[in-house]
Amino acid sequence: MLLSLLQLAAFLVLPPLLVGVVNRVKSVAGGRTGPPLLQPYLDLRRLLAKGAVYSRTTTWVFRAGPVVGLAAVATAGLLMAFGGAPSLLSFTGDFVLFAYLLGLARFFTALAALDTGSSFEGMGAAREVTFASLAEPALFLCLVVLARATGALSLSQMLGEGLAGAWRSDGPALLLVALALFVVALAENSRIPVDDPNTHLELTMIHEVMVLDHSGPDLAFILYGASLKLFLFGALVVRLALGFRFPGPWTAFGAFLLGMAGFAVLVGLVESAMARLRLSRVPQMLVGASVLSVFALVLLLR
Repeated sequence: MLLSLLQLAAFLVLPPLLVGVVNRVKSVAGGRTGPPLLQPYLDLRRLLAKGAVYSRTTTWVFRAGPVVGLAAVATAGLLMAFGGAPSLLSFTGDFVLFAYLLGLARFFTALAALDTGSSFEGMGAAREVTFASLAEPALFLCLVVLARATGALSLSQMLGEGLAGAWRSDGPALLLVALALFVVALAENSRIPVDDPNTHLELTMIHEVMVLDHSGPDLAFILYGASLKLFLFGALVVRLALGFRFPGPWTAFGAFLLGMAGFAVLVGLVESAMARLRLSRVPQMLVGASVLSVFALVLLLR
């Protein structure tokens, strides 16, 4: 129980640090000094100390968007086992709820953008849901492959000790799933090459354009929720990659934390080495992730 609570604390505290590591790696790779490692925490504190400004054209939907989005992602984190201990909330078929909670967060973010009545934010919401409709099938297929390979229908069991045997018997399929999950993680978190979280060019903005009217604590909730979501997808990739037995649960949790640091470094290197894709190329990349998942499922069913 102590380790489960520690995992929950890590999930709630470390996500902004993960974003800080990504930004720091990008700065070092570009030969720049860059922001401090703890800059995301400082940004959240600054925003929480400010007041929020609301347009007279918005309704309760605009105010509920950041809160519901953060609550949905945080609830999804309760279903994830981050180390050697099981998750705090686990039941048969919980991976379906996991995916739908992430979809709920995206839905309310897009709905809040549409509630502003701005055609600019409406454009971002349309792009977001369009790419999400291509990323979600890939995510579901990856989870189905994990369920088939491990014989479990719970995230804690799918990403638990059963992975060691699955890697020995179905290693090529799980490798394809890991690659597909990494692509989905970049797309779902609006990272390069799908989107640039630091851009302000009208023709390239996707996620950032949806939150232009948010300010103060609402913007802090959105930024914190985005870091939680990045942490969740990183946890999926890391837990899948570390699919072997550890001497004890505390060793497994330590290896997970090191793996998350490696995931952040990898994301930073990818963003430093690649340019943002044209919007017409993004669907091709997401369809490619789905194809990898389908191939993995075929390898399991052969």
